[in-house]
Amino acid sequence: MLKGKTALVTGSTSGIGLGIAQALAAQGANIIVNGFGDVDGAKAEIAKSGSGIQVGYHGADMSKAAEIEDMMRYAEKDFGGVDILVNNAGIQFVAKIEEFPVDRWDAIIAINLTSAFHTTRLALPSMKAKNW
Repeated sequence: MLKGKTALVTGSTSGIGLGIAQALAAQGANIIVNGFGDVDGAKAEIAKSGSGIQVGYHGADMSKAAEIEDMMRYAEKDFGGVDILVNNAGIQFVAKIEEFPVDRWDAIIAINLTSAFHTTRLALPSMKAKNW
């Protein structure tokens, strides 16, 4: 169903993101993995999910626009662009508002919101060009 399409799933080295990547791979999509932790294990799990698919990795720090731009260039160069984008990367921190560290707030906004803006902004031109 998705053979020949490429999916970028941010935050896909574990948890929900890994599950989404596996489901897309099972439908025949090539997968670009992003995240930290056991990258090789995640890539192996995804590769087992789909027959004949490509699995790549880019370790962009999703709080940094320049690294997101580099990841999108990688997707274009190595996979011909992104057909499916899943903005899954996210972090959490819990504290009373009066005790909430400002740097943690900034990190949450950068990863949970701003990174989705940057990846979407950069993926859409290729998606539109492919009518996908």
